[in-house]
Amino acid sequence: MEPLYVIKKDGRREKFDRNKIKNGMMKALEKRPVSHEKIEEVLDCIEEKIRRNGQEEIETSLIGEYVMECLKDLDKVAYIRFASVYRSFTDVSSFEKEVKNLVKT
Repeated sequence: MEPLYVIKKDGRREKFDRNKIKNGMMKALEKRPVSHEKIEEVLDCIEEKIRRNGQEEIETSLIGEYVMECLKDLDKVAYIRFASVYRSFTDVSSFEKEVKNLVKT
């Protein structure tokens, strides 16, 4: 498997590290009723999407979208937690808008 590089928001590039995705998900899933097996399944799915992209590089923003997509199906509370950090909510109205969008789906 060829090495995959992640393009950070500031333009830096670093090798893809599945554990970084896992750490972010684990923070969002803290004290949520989701098994480690299910988390690993979701991580496998995210990594597969990343690698199926076929590119040698991928932007962190796209990885974040993949994680949010999976968390939305896995655990809505974890999704909101992750989204609040990932999307850098600056006020309550941003948070409220995301929750309303989640309830619609």
